Amino acid sequence: MAIQSKLAPIPSTCIQYVHPWTDSCTIATAGLILQAAQDSFRIYSAVYTMSLLMRCRIPKAVDLKRTVQGIIQSTAFLTTSAFSYCFFLCIIRRFFRYNFFTVSYVPAFMSSVCALLIERPSRRGLLSLYVSNVATETLFNMAVSRGMVTPIRNGQVWIFGISVAAIIYYFRSGMHHQHNDSIFDILRFVLTDSEEYKRVDPARNNEVNDDEAESLNQRQGTVPARGSAPRRLPYILKMVQLYTSLVNRVKQMPKHETCRHPNSCAHYVLHGGLKMFSIGLGIQISLKLVLQMTRLLANGPKYLKTIFWTKDSLKLAVFLGGFSSTFRLISCLLRHITGKDNALYSIPASLLASLSFASYPDTTVALYVMWKMLQITYNIGNSKGYLPTVPHFTFLLYCASTATLFHAATLEPLNLRPSYWKFLHSLSGGRVAGMDRLALDAYGLETSKQLVEMLKRTKTSMHVRFTL
Repeated sequence: MAIQSKLAPIPSTCIQYVHPWTDSCTIATAGLILQAAQDSFRIYSAVYTMSLLMRCRIPKAVDLKRTVQGIIQSTAFLTTSAFSYCFFLCIIRRFFRYNFFTVSYVPAFMSSVCALLIERPSRRGLLSLYVSNVATETLFNMAVSRGMVTPIRNGQVWIFGISVAAIIYYFRSGMHHQHNDSIFDILRFVLTDSEEYKRVDPARNNEVNDDEAESLNQRQGTVPARGSAPRRLPYILKMVQLYTSLVNRVKQMPKHETCRHPNSCAHYVLHGGLKMFSIGLGIQISLKLVLQMTRLLANGPKYLKTIFWTKDSLKLAVFLGGFSSTFRLISCLLRHITGKDNALYSIPASLLASLSFASYPDTTVALYVMWKMLQITYNIGNSKGYLPTVPHFTFLLYCASTATLFHAATLEPLNLRPSYWKFLHSLSGGRVAGMDRLALDAYGLETSKQLVEMLKRTKTSMHVRFTL
């Protein structure tokens, strides 16, 4: 029988709904602690170890100590988030009856508060950004399933384009100087710092460019003689000399006086596109080699064709290369046409460059950039006095977003991102699927059917794993 009111209670106890595999709330909570602790330790051991290795230096005793402390603290955070959800579900049932909000959202919010108090404050912003990213997609899927909105074709491209245009405008106009963020470091790498707002003396800038041109001419004059190379490498030397000569000619092509990049506009555009294309291709192939190492070892070198010669391997490369070269091209064209440089040029340049995102329409990337744009916009507006300070906003955003994800996993799992469902399934040892949802069908969301379909899509099961 369908329930009309969201506040109407459902006839179910925590034994029937939360942990049907045991009659004891204590045993259910303790089992979840053991399972979540093992999975959390495995996750954060890999994360912190990778972070330590990426520093590319021999770790000191202080680094190792911080790494171990970080693993322990983050493991405690994630474990608390998992077991306290079950704990609060049982506590709520002892004093109240379950309704639409207390079957998942309220206990998930409470568990998030307890868990985030354990985690380091420096990591709360990153965690909040991640869960709000997934929660935004989940809320949109909920709205679509209810017929409230209609998906827009290439919606990820629109979201990415508008968001990245705002961020690059902040980068070009100098608004970012008081708000240090990692995304601006990415922009310096992709677009070079010549596009960044700087108060530079034009005369000094010209002197620097003239010095660079002079050093370039000196480099051109120092072409190695043919006789100095071994006779077995004449063709290689000719190819190198031809390439060097071609690059130098492209560098010497004209550029506008307002362009702050060191060489010609043609070199600026081509170099940026080829560099980012190569990086994107390298990342994609490296990931495929790592993730498919087992198949590669089993099938031999013939399997390499499926990694190197596929369209999927080029998607990220086309996006990165196309974005960088298109942005640089439009920016230089606008400077040539108008005879001046303006931060507003970054908006049309960014929007046109974002069309390359259609080759790699990743929802996670689009939402990440969108939330970064909102975060930076809020920080700028707050520093200028346009927007008020919201106490503990990051803390509350994390808790609300996590509660939304747990709510979706319980009542309408098909609207949840499959990767996040797998994460919850692994963290809980299958308990998130083992919860009896028959009583929740009264809310008219076909929860039981959605659960069966999600298990099929993600190849997971209702089997609950028990850890000794």
